[in-house]
Amino acid sequence: MLTHVLFETASGYALFERQQSEEIGQKTDQVQASVQDLGKFGQTVKLKSFVPFKSAAHALENANDISEGVCNETLKSFLELALPKPGKKSAGVVLGVSEKILAGAIKAETGYECESSELVSEVIRGVRQHADKLLRQLKHGDLERAQLGLGHSYSRCKVKFNVHRSDNMIIQSIALLDQMDKDINTFSMRVREWYSWHFPELSKIITDNATFAKLAKFIKNKSRLTEADLPQLQELANDDDLKARQILDAARISMGTDISEIDMLNIESFAERVVSLAEYRKELFDYLVSKMHSVAPNLSTLIGDVVGARLISHAGSLTNLSKYPASTLQILGAEKALFRALKTKGNTPKYGLLYHSSFIGRAGIKNKGRISRFVANKCSIASRIDCFSDNPTTKFGDALKQQVEERLKFFETGAAPGKNVDAMRRVLDDLARDEQSSDEEMEDAEKAEAKKVQIIVTSFLFRFFTLREWEAAVAIDRPIMSVPSLSPQKKKEKEKEKKEKKEKKEKKEKKEKKEKMEKKEKKSKKSDGEAEEEKRKEANAKKEKRKEVGAEPKSKKMKI
Repeated sequence: MLTHVLFETASGYALFERQQSEEIGQKTDQVQASVQDLGKFGQTVKLKSFVPFKSAAHALENANDISEGVCNETLKSFLELALPKPGKKSAGVVLGVSEKILAGAIKAETGYECESSELVSEVIRGVRQHADKLLRQLKHGDLERAQLGLGHSYSRCKVKFNVHRSDNMIIQSIALLDQMDKDINTFSMRVREWYSWHFPELSKIITDNATFAKLAKFIKNKSRLTEADLPQLQELANDDDLKARQILDAARISMGTDISEIDMLNIESFAERVVSLAEYRKELFDYLVSKMHSVAPNLSTLIGDVVGARLISHAGSLTNLSKYPASTLQILGAEKALFRALKTKGNTPKYGLLYHSSFIGRAGIKNKGRISRFVANKCSIASRIDCFSDNPTTKFGDALKQQVEERLKFFETGAAPGKNVDAMRRVLDDLARDEQSSDEEMEDAEKAEAKKVQIIVTSFLFRFFTLREWEAAVAIDRPIMSVPSLSPQKKKEKEKEKKEKKEKKEKKEKKEKKEKMEKKEKKSKKSDGEAEEEKRKEANAKKEKRKEVGAEPKSKKMKI
């Protein structure tokens, strides 16, 4: 039978004790209505214990653990303190938990019997409805504010929201760019066919679709073109004098049919939309380039913005792309050809989306597979650096691109390329130097700011003291220059302090001199006594030598 219910709030954990009640007819309308009545529901459930979270970070940590079905130390210690220890005393304790996974984790960690049934969900529903009044420790509105803050932090953590590095924008923009290329091509061909009934020669002179739409919008009726329109034609034709002159000459001898004003208005409005789409396509491409440089700078530097964006879009995210091995990244985009080759037991494809990179186009026919494998390897390294590095930089991408260039030269001339380890060490050394220089710049900036503050403070003090001098001069009726900056009392106090300091210094110097003199005298006394002893020893030694010298010849004489 259910005895206790665990209720997780944004402010902390709450443990409610359930009073004895019959479980028959829990789904009836009367019982469901009694849950909404606080007077009746309060008789069946009472708050036993409540532990608040220490901070917002602590609340987020516990929310993540609960969502993953983990019983952390906070929840474990709370249950062990609030409930009797598992054993004979807690034989009748049954804890109600809202989630089955969390109930299993609590049972494994603490040993308490846990239940997650419809009865538990109904009790928790009532507790959640009357939480403001049941949790008397919280003030009115505290729970809502805690829920709002925890909801924002939890969702941000789950989505991993980052304004500067959101690869989802790259996926959407490259998909829109591909769709706009198709639409602009279709619409521009429609404008060509439509306007060519009136001016067919223009389609042969101008091959670019966007330029053709701009000229069709400007020319309108070909019979109105004159020499005065030549500068504008030249500007619309990308500053090409020859094409502008050809358009003017062709309009005079055109074989096209006349067209009504209503038809021309429709053609003009449609051409205007095509021109606006072409301009928006340029803006979208610039946005994609800037986004790639902020999200995946090394990958875009290595293989290009469009190809890198296609790889991220095909993988689903930059994180997924970084998890792919180089062999998978090499054939990314050629899945159909791969499965067809596996079915027919034929040759597998050598490249997928990487075929659009400039490196494979520059390689020879025999070396296309080799260079695609090498480029896939470097793209895998670049994507991992972009995904997991805190400070995005393009230096790794430049080094990897240089390695690909060296490998292309190796295939052409046989010159040995450099090692990847050496290239990465060079980049790391450059980054370390940049960090040192940036630190020095920061220190210089801080010193400059400190000097500015010091100048401001000194100027303020200067103004303050000049005002005091002026007030003193006015009060005493003396000129400002003759007024002393300090009062005579303060001057006397300062002179006394100086004298006291001098006397203290003199006393210290005298004491030090006396101590030095005493030490010297002691040393000199010791040295005199030692010198006398040495002299005595030398005299005794000389006497002994003389005795020995005088004894030897006597013995010799006796022998003779």
